[in-house]
Amino acid sequence: MGEVLVRFEGAQEVILDRLTKLGVFKTKSEAIRAGLLELGKEYKVFENAKDLEDELAVRKMAKISIEIKEGKRKVFTEAEVKKKYGFK
Repeated sequence: MGEVLVRFEGAQEVILDRLTKLGVFKTKSEAIRAGLLELGKEYKVFENAKDLEDELAVRKMAKISIEIKEGKRKVFTEAEVKKKYGFK
């Protein structure tokens, strides 16, 4: 997950405060995430929802592959899974 530190002043700060105080969003981070999704739609960053889902899936698979190579994630064979969980 990427992290970005952003400081808001003026109108942006007031809007974020209002959105959370009115209960539209629980947190300022949630409001910012929603705003980014809307900007993505407005500027047609992806042709459609499927393209976005595909990009997310590719990134997730790449992350898992790296974790496997680094030994942070273990891969089991079908036989190992069956044995572990008592399947026949």
